[in-house]
Amino acid sequence: MTGVLNNRACQLAERLLSKAGELKVIPHALENGAIVVDCGIETPAGIQAGLMLARICMSDLADVQLIPGTLEGQSTPYLQVQTDHAVESCLLSQYAGWKIDVDNYFAMGSGPMRAAAEKEDLYRILAFGESPEKTVGVLEADSLPGVNVVEMISKATGVEPKNIILLVAPTSSIAGNIQVISRSVETALHKLFECDFDVHRIQAGYGTAPLAPVAKDSLSGIGRTNDSILYGGAVTLWVTGDDESLLEIGPSIPSNSAACFGKPFLEVFKEANHDFYEIDPSFFSPAVISFQNLDTGNVFQFGEMNTSLLKNSFGF
Repeated sequence: MTGVLNNRACQLAERLLSKAGELKVIPHALENGAIVVDCGIETPAGIQAGLMLARICMSDLADVQLIPGTLEGQSTPYLQVQTDHAVESCLLSQYAGWKIDVDNYFAMGSGPMRAAAEKEDLYRILAFGESPEKTVGVLEADSLPGVNVVEMISKATGVEPKNIILLVAPTSSIAGNIQVISRSVETALHKLFECDFDVHRIQAGYGTAPLAPVAKDSLSGIGRTNDSILYGGAVTLWVTGDDESLLEIGPSIPSNSAACFGKPFLEVFKEANHDFYEIDPSFFSPAVISFQNLDTGNVFQFGEMNTSLLKNSFGF
């Protein structure tokens, strides 16, 4: 394919750049022509930057907004995500499946640049890839990448450095916090994909998760943002097909299907030597998932919340 996802994301990224001052983000032009955008490292990029960052990460195929909510009686905002293009926005774009590790620079890479690189097996399995002229990626990191990182991404995607935009935010920032917690639907889809469910049965997705307080450092932020989805995320998927397969796979999808359920994410992360890719992959999913079968009219719900753990994680 050409670059449908990348084109949509690049258009939105260019809108972000045009309002950089208003959104409190700082673009930097590198020597090779690439643009890297500070969305929370040396600048207090805020709510609107975070919401736009999440939409860019999903190739502008989802609506992301803050809604009011409560956590054990205490008022707190929630992040709401809804999409009619769940596979494209979540699996093919938003999922942080590209481990960026160049020299001493490390980041978790997401966004449609993944579809141009096609480094992950899911692109082969889902028979999808792009060859765009421009590409955009979102990096979860504490520092901005240099030309060496851009050159690696350029080689992997086939896109010239001057046509690459990278947006960077740590979890210990308002924008980065929002970007990570907007992954409630994505975690459900990826879990289903890993369990060999036919994700093309999914017609639409809706998810909410409590917006964790911004942490003092990135490690604490990783804990809070993951706890938000693992113990407070609720996802509804509208699907087609039979009920029997939903009843069979349903119990294995929520986070309580993992042996480490009930532990704060930071504890699990420490046990994995601070390597996301060493954690039991069955843990990365929302607390509750509901399937609404469009063919039969039946509804099935699985999982459980753990709001007391969330209150402790958030410092309430």
